[in-house]
Amino acid sequence: MFDIKWIRDNPTAFDAALANRKNVPFSAAQLIGIDEQRRATIQRLNDAQEKRNATSKLIGQAKAQKDETRVAALMAEVAGLKDIIQSGEAEQRELDTKLRDALSVIPNMPLDGVPIGDDETGNIEYFGRNGTAETAATIRAPRPVFAFAPKEHYETGEAMGQMDFEIAAKISGSRFVVLKSDLARLERAIGQFMLDLHVDEHGYTEVQPPLLVKDDALFGTNQLPKFEDDLFFVPHGDGRLALIPTAEVPMTNLVRETIVAEDELPLRFTALTPCFRSEAGSAGRDTRGMLRQHQFNKVEMVAITTPETSTDEHEKMLGDAEDVLQKLGIHYRVMTLCTGDMGFGAQKTYDIEAWLPGQDTYREISSVSVCGDFQARRMDARFKGKDGKVRHVHTLNGSGVAVGRALIAVMENYQQEDGSIAIPAVLQPYMRGRTSIGGRS
Repeated sequence: MFDIKWIRDNPTAFDAALANRKNVPFSAAQLIGIDEQRRATIQRLNDAQEKRNATSKLIGQAKAQKDETRVAALMAEVAGLKDIIQSGEAEQRELDTKLRDALSVIPNMPLDGVPIGDDETGNIEYFGRNGTAETAATIRAPRPVFAFAPKEHYETGEAMGQMDFEIAAKISGSRFVVLKSDLARLERAIGQFMLDLHVDEHGYTEVQPPLLVKDDALFGTNQLPKFEDDLFFVPHGDGRLALIPTAEVPMTNLVRETIVAEDELPLRFTALTPCFRSEAGSAGRDTRGMLRQHQFNKVEMVAITTPETSTDEHEKMLGDAEDVLQKLGIHYRVMTLCTGDMGFGAQKTYDIEAWLPGQDTYREISSVSVCGDFQARRMDARFKGKDGKVRHVHTLNGSGVAVGRALIAVMENYQQEDGSIAIPAVLQPYMRGRTSIGGRS
C-alpha cells in the first residue's frame, strides 16, 4: 500500500509508474482529493477543539466572577462545539476509511526495467543478472528426447491406477484429485526434498504455520480486498477465517506490527503446506489433470530484508527455486513478467516455467516476487537501522516450488515407454532407494 504523503509529493511519478499497470482505479489527483477532504476535516476538528478548550477556561473565569448569564452562554457554546467535534470525528473516520480503501486496491509500482506489456505476450526470457542463453543452457537440463509419443501426466497416472479424478469429484467436486500408492509417496518425496534443500543448503528457517488466517493477515499480503473471491472462508465465532491460498500469508505476517533490529535481517522462512484457492474466473482453463486445483501442496519461501538488499535477495530467491529444478533434472526457462502480467503486490516478478513434454509446452511452476515496502505498510512491519531510524522492511515471496506441478514435471519428463516413471536421483533416498515406479509387469 502506498504512502499518501509520497503520492502528494510525487503525483506525476505515481501516475507515470502506474500507467502500464492493469485496472488502476484511482489517479494521484483523486487520492489527493480524498486526502484534502480528510486534512480539511482534521483542521476543522483541531480548530474546534482549541476553541472548546479556550471557552472552557472562560467558563471557569465567569464562574469565579459569578456571572451566571456569561456562564450559560459559554456552556451553550461548548455544547455546540462538542456536537461539531463529534460529527467531525465521525467524518474523519469515514474519510480515513475511504482513503485506506482507495489505497488498498491500487497495485504496486513496477521497478525500473520491468518490461511493459498488456499480458503474458509481453514477458521476456531472463538468463540471470549477468547471464546469457548459452550460460543458462549449461546449468539447465536439456529437453528430454523420446523414442515414443510422450503422454500427459494424467494419462500415465490413471493408467497406473494411482491418480483418480473421478472418485475425488464424488467426494469433493471438480478440481480435486486422489493420489494413491507410489504417486502419493512420490509427491511427498518431492515436497520433503524441496524443504530439506531450502533449509539445509539455502539458509531458510522451516515454519509450520496456521492454515487458517484472519482478514487482517490477508489484507497484509494483499489478498484482501481485491482477491476475496479466490478464497475459501469458514465461520469462526462472530467472524470468519480463511484457508490459506499460500503459506506466504502466515509467514510474511510473522513480522506484522513489529520492529526488528537491522542485524536480524534478512529473515528467511520456508514451509510445506496445503494451499486452497477457489480459482474464481478460471472456468474452462486446465480442466484436465492436476495443473489447476482447489487444493494443492506447495513449498513457499519468504524473505524479510532491508530496502538496500531486497533486489539482491530477489536474485538469490530465484536461484534457490531454480536449484530445485536443476537438481531434479527438469528443463525450464525463466521469464521476467511484464507490467500487465505481474501480480498485484509485486514490484518485479520472475516466473520459472518447467517443460512438460506431454503438453509440448512450458508451464509455470514457480513465481518469485519482490514487493518492496508495499506489504510492510499494510502490516506495519518495520526495522530499526543501525542509525537508529525506523523504516518499513521489504518483503519477498516465491514458490520453492509448487509440489503438484513438480510431480507433473517429473512424471512427464521421466516417463518411460512401458508406462513407468524413472525416479530422479535426488528423490531416490525419499523413495526407499527405488529407481522407478509403475509400468507394465
